[in-house]
Amino acid sequence: MSSTAARAGAVPRSRPRWWAELSLIALVYAAYSAGRLLVAGDTGRAVAHGETILRIERALHAAPEHVLNGVFTHAAWLGIPACFCYATLHYLVTPGVLVWLWRRHSDRYLFMRTWLMVSTLIGLVGFTLLPTAPPRLLPAATGFHDTLAQYASFGWWGGDASAPQGLGGLTNQYAAMPSLHVGWALWCGFALWRCARTPWVRAVGAAYPVVIALVVLGTANHYLLDALAGAAVMGLGALLARRR
Repeated sequence: MSSTAARAGAVPRSRPRWWAELSLIALVYAAYSAGRLLVAGDTGRAVAHGETILRIERALHAAPEHVLNGVFTHAAWLGIPACFCYATLHYLVTPGVLVWLWRRHSDRYLFMRTWLMVSTLIGLVGFTLLPTAPPRLLPAATGFHDTLAQYASFGWWGGDASAPQGLGGLTNQYAAMPSLHVGWALWCGFALWRCARTPWVRAVGAAYPVVIALVVLGTANHYLLDALAGAAVMGLGALLARRR
């Protein structure tokens, strides 16, 4: 092999075209959104699944949702920022990290993108097979408060979680299991921790999934088992992405 050929073989794979990547991501997200809407009307089964999850957690003495929800509901200085985090970061940080990887870390982009997409599609299967009402939509006797609804006057969301007021019909509120809020936050945290060179950015990456887990539990949008399932989905997605 000539030295020129050797040098050519050592050149890293070029960055994927942005328009192809955007089209692929849009397709996966469209499937994700459509799948959520397919099971949006299965209210009775979703509530029953939510109550079952809560009973399992209580039997295991691992149900921190009530305590956190009480704190976030009654302490506005915590509850309001948590609502903004829930309604915003899920949609801004994840694509922001994806673009950052594409621009600055093209050698790791393909694996990270595939990992994110595969995990999202696994989550879609979970939403479809196991529609689950979040704690805030369980019967009042369970004692949860809808923190986002309580502080809706401070933001754009209404009584439909992170959906803008009047657009709740475009979302499926019964897609709590698994928690992709937590799953995507873990993906973002891993990307920042692994790829960032600045220590404080790596520290943000380590803290981000922890903060999001506290936010989704405290605002009564997910159970602890949802968060753990979100982490498991990301683990499975990483394994499958490595096999491609």
